[in-house]
Amino acid sequence: MAVPNLNPRSQVSAVTLPSGTIASNVENNTAIPFQLYSDSGTPSAMFSQYFCSGAAEQVAYTYKKLGGDVLDIELTSGSVFAAYEESVLEYSYLINIHQAKNSLSDLLGATTGTFDHDGQIQSGSSLYGKNINLKFPRFEFAYARRVGYGVSTEAGFGGEVTIYSASFSGSSATQDFDLQQIVSSSAASNSSVDFYDKVGNKRINVTRVYYKTPQAMWRFYGYYGGLNTVGDLSSYGQWTDDSTFQIIPAWQNKAQAMAFEDAIYTRNSHYSYEIKNNRLRIFPNIVDTSPDKFWVEFFVDSDPWDVGDTSGRGGGAPIEGINNLNTLPFENVPYDNINSIGKQWIRRFALSLSKETLGTIRSKFASIPIPGASVTLDGKELVTQAQTEQKELREELKTILDELTYTKLMENDAKISDSVNTIEKYVPLKVFVG
Repeated sequence: MAVPNLNPRSQVSAVTLPSGTIASNVENNTAIPFQLYSDSGTPSAMFSQYFCSGAAEQVAYTYKKLGGDVLDIELTSGSVFAAYEESVLEYSYLINIHQAKNSLSDLLGATTGTFDHDGQIQSGSSLYGKNINLKFPRFEFAYARRVGYGVSTEAGFGGEVTIYSASFSGSSATQDFDLQQIVSSSAASNSSVDFYDKVGNKRINVTRVYYKTPQAMWRFYGYYGGLNTVGDLSSYGQWTDDSTFQIIPAWQNKAQAMAFEDAIYTRNSHYSYEIKNNRLRIFPNIVDTSPDKFWVEFFVDSDPWDVGDTSGRGGGAPIEGINNLNTLPFENVPYDNINSIGKQWIRRFALSLSKETLGTIRSKFASIPIPGASVTLDGKELVTQAQTEQKELREELKTILDELTYTKLMENDAKISDSVNTIEKYVPLKVFVG
């Protein structure tokens, strides 16, 4: 039997990675999955000619590193472009995570953004085009300040929660007063009070109970008030003398007035009290109508995410904004802002991704039969090697970034300063000769 004459249409693989390409082929290649850095289907602001050049050069780099000049590589240029884009996005992801560690505590409560499917801030947003992840933020004490507001609210001298005041009349027949019921009923029926319709079934938190007494200015500084003056310390009580005065700074008047008020509050009160579960008990039992009013200061329980009172009487601090990693207005890092360090990492990671893709393709055909034998492909080995390289590259970048957080940089600066001081201790001082 005669041997048939075979005339194959092509003697090379139908899919073979070329030895190189040009930047315009990247820009016009629709096989790139996301097309974030090419001009196809994306806003012109995202177009980067440098990305196109980098992806084109990656084809030649991959061709040489995978031995394309020795054995065909079953990849297309589009596969390499896609690997290069994924590498840029992976680098952007790790850099943004690093910057989030640096700045999240200072950005809490700040403006967030609305993002599209690619992670880019949508046009029309106040942060559109500002590349927040490229900014160096101010040190804000954002979370520490919010904690301080909560503590100061409990202490009764500030915060973001409105402190209300209410009064009730004393009675010789009553020793126990239900402050929760008094405030709730007033909030439901009296529209003239600040806390009208703000209590309902919510619990109030009492911060202070007191009754009014004559002010220190009237008691101790005479009829004319005594601003910038004080008595000669020789008359009754050592503080009142309307004929002899000494000029003193205003702060001393204020300090003395505060001391007098505190003394009245602490020593001269005829009453003491205890509060249990918002029930007030006054000791001793009220025997007359003086004082005719007792006062209570309180704030109302609310959900931590409620905006609160926006009437201008306190509170109302906005809480909408950045609250965790997810709401940071960080877009993908623009390709043009990645320096040589980042671009070399991207080249290595893209090569590893191309190697993994090639291994996956070759794994589909573990062996190829040929006359009298078979050829075994190295698909599984390529996949395993590529995945190991990718893991090592990620860990390498994470390790470097963890050593370069703002906290670590300050620690290093402190060590340098200490070392300089130590060295300068041994530098002899010159003796000045006049």
